[in-house]
Amino acid sequence: MRAHTRDSRWNLRVAPDDDIVVRRAADESDRELSEFVRSAAVLEAERILADRTVFTLDEAQWDRLVEVLDRPPRVPAGLEELFSQPSVFE
Repeated sequence: MRAHTRDSRWNLRVAPDDDIVVRRAADESDRELSEFVRSAAVLEAERILADRTVFTLDEAQWDRLVEVLDRPPRVPAGLEELFSQPSVFE
């Protein structure tokens, strides 16, 4: 649980069916409705924003990144042998 002071307030309107399912899920997870909604919203926001992170590299850093990405993959010892055997799921 976050220890931050809560200075902002969300005021949301929801459909009755949505209200029922969210309240039920909050009850099932033994959390207050506000905490359940807040944590679900933050989790979804972080998931969406994770793919939209921008980072900046200078020319030397960019060259280094490209060099690393262009390297052939390293195959750990025994991995080729492992994948050459029949699967236990077949």
